[in-house]
Amino acid sequence: MLEHRILDWDDAYANGANIARGDRWPEAWVKPAEAFRNSLLAAGRAKVDLAYGERPRNRMDLFLPEGTVRGLVVFVHGGFWLQLGKSFWSHLAAGAVANGYAVAMPSYTLCPEVRVADIVKEVAAAIGQAAAHVEGPLMLTGHSAGGHLVSRMVTATSPLEPQVQARIRNVISISGLHDLRPLLATAMNERLALDEAEALSESPALLRPMSNARITCWVGGNERAEFLRQNTLLANIWIGLGAITSTVVEPDKNHFTIVDGLADPRHGLTRALLSE
Repeated sequence: MLEHRILDWDDAYANGANIARGDRWPEAWVKPAEAFRNSLLAAGRAKVDLAYGERPRNRMDLFLPEGTVRGLVVFVHGGFWLQLGKSFWSHLAAGAVANGYAVAMPSYTLCPEVRVADIVKEVAAAIGQAAAHVEGPLMLTGHSAGGHLVSRMVTATSPLEPQVQARIRNVISISGLHDLRPLLATAMNERLALDEAEALSESPALLRPMSNARITCWVGGNERAEFLRQNTLLANIWIGLGAITSTVVEPDKNHFTIVDGLADPRHGLTRALLSE
């Protein structure tokens, strides 16, 4: 019989420190993101810093395909709700854009200026504003904390307007955090200020999915055990609550390289996101 117990919760959720040359990120994303963004701006197919709220970080970028738009993808960034923003990830829109979809990428106000529950509301506002710009089916994806945020959008207590909820075709949570309670034991919680009540109310795995929810939980095979567990957790619970769920463990990918597939129009991650 094998027994498991986690004693160091900070290490359990530490990514860069446990990846060879992990200090390359997030800087490694900056140049490809900038190049993609500038290319679409030059082509007249990008709108940057569109406001969706009153706070300074309530801004999003919108990338448009050539020709008729087939629908909308919204990508929500990670960073443990504490760091990063939309401009690190622009190149990840390439796969969906090449397939004829518009892609919106919002930033949001970070903790500790606001609480996680406030970020959930901001992301819902961003999705609603993006949906007002682009017609058609809606696909949501996000990485790490962003995976939490897009999963939260398809819970029974979603802050999305009903007409926006009705347009959602797919959700892919990439290395998502679906049960926030373990984070109460981490040092980062000094800035997140999560308490038990908020962890319960904002954890997708502890909530019911909305009607007809369809979600894929996608994680890298070389990720920390906690991210692998969190990935399986949501799909396992929600399938018992009526959702359509699937899990993917992509071999040889770590917490940072797991998002790379979104830049490739033929990669399985892009195909799964856009599937009908």
